[in-house]
Amino acid sequence: MTGGKPILPQTGVTFSCDDAALQKLFDEAERKCLHNLKDFGADTVLVEGGGYEKIWLETQPMGGEMYWKRNMTAAMNNQLLFMRTQRADGRIAGSIQCHPDGTIEPQFNKFQGFCFPLHALNMWYLSGKEPAYLDMLADCLEKFDAYLWKTRDSDGDGCLESFCVYDTGEDNALRYGHAPVYCTTDTPPEDADVVPMASMDVTSFSYACRDTLAEISRLRGDGRESEWREKADAVAANLKARLWDDKRHACFDRDKHGKTIDVLCHNTLRCMYWGSISQEMADAFVRQHLLNPQEFWTPLPLPSVAVNDPMFRNAPENNWSGQCEGLTYQRAIIALERYGYEPLVTKLGRKLLDALIRGGYVFTQQFDPFTGEPSRVGMVSHEVLSRDSDEPFQDSYGPTLLAALEYIAHIWGIALVGDEVWFSLGLGLSYTYAQRFGDDVYEIKSDGRSGAIYKNRIAVGSEPCGVRLVTNRDGKILRTVKIEEGV
Repeated sequence: MTGGKPILPQTGVTFSCDDAALQKLFDEAERKCLHNLKDFGADTVLVEGGGYEKIWLETQPMGGEMYWKRNMTAAMNNQLLFMRTQRADGRIAGSIQCHPDGTIEPQFNKFQGFCFPLHALNMWYLSGKEPAYLDMLADCLEKFDAYLWKTRDSDGDGCLESFCVYDTGEDNALRYGHAPVYCTTDTPPEDADVVPMASMDVTSFSYACRDTLAEISRLRGDGRESEWREKADAVAANLKARLWDDKRHACFDRDKHGKTIDVLCHNTLRCMYWGSISQEMADAFVRQHLLNPQEFWTPLPLPSVAVNDPMFRNAPENNWSGQCEGLTYQRAIIALERYGYEPLVTKLGRKLLDALIRGGYVFTQQFDPFTGEPSRVGMVSHEVLSRDSDEPFQDSYGPTLLAALEYIAHIWGIALVGDEVWFSLGLGLSYTYAQRFGDDVYEIKSDGRSGAIYKNRIAVGSEPCGVRLVTNRDGKILRTVKIEEGV
């Protein structure tokens, strides 16, 4: 590392296919992502976009890491800025803003989700495995985990609490009642009707920290792997005991009085993203709810709240009480692949990509779950636009852009995860996909029926389409994974 920054490999992606609409979608997403590259002082970052000009803890470590395929500098800075601005007490900023004069302001008035540990660790693999970076990440996660347990278990029940709406990034979610939007203190609000809420999300923040710390300990060989694994398992056990309903096959938060908040929201899928629930629990949620067309598997799947729940609202403006969110599609890739649902990722990705094409290549924050239409709201106001409004409508929303590009990479493309290279041979498309990574180029050539994979123009394997070939960095095939139903 030089000045705290690793020397990073050059990266880039090329994709060419015989489907003109999909090709246009890919090209538009590539182009519009460039709008979200901004200079925060001396550091280039990838902001959330779509009118959101900050980097947010719920989106941008994940979005940045997904963008490594094209810009390693921004990908790394989206991790480092959160680590470098961490408070002495361990709290990580919920968002970071850059003012016009170049001043960087970390904001500690909410958690705003926590899509960070997994992505920050993958950047270690991608950036050259610098020990100093791994040490920095371990210190950051250990301090944040300690902060959570010091400040967010006010009743001592073993479940961590949300104090405000923006702790979980669920803007305007009705289940929060009259909770404050922000919270700047480390003590729970006293005059709210729902919060402090025992939260599956915030409890999962700790699980994600400890799970990643166990992996870091394994990598460092520091003798603490089993300690962190036991601590992670304890969090998962408490979450299951307190917030999982075995009869209803889903997690439910509890309000300040210990009463179940009876809203079937998509957040159990978020728990799958963090890995905080068991395979059995995930299978039950997917089978009973996620794939239920009366709940979450709508014509365009994954509304924020089950469409048959009394709390569902099909509100087009920024609102986590109903419509499908670009951020949910982004997280769903990792959530489903963690639990072996690769064919479902492909199925979901095809539905999203089709909706984006039918919607005119508009990358907005939300989508109607019944029609798939993008919700056209103001770029600045995020309010539904009147017919005579001259405000530009929202576009180039980062989570939706990155979701589109990631689904293409996970169906017909290439991803580097840890020390592995994932070559995905999706059906029905004649295409080439190439990923540059430093001095190496990984490539797929497919006619839609079978595909061949290459490293530096040397063929290393081939298979009928419908599977993913997983290799090491040298091109040795490690395993084959089914990614299409019926294969």
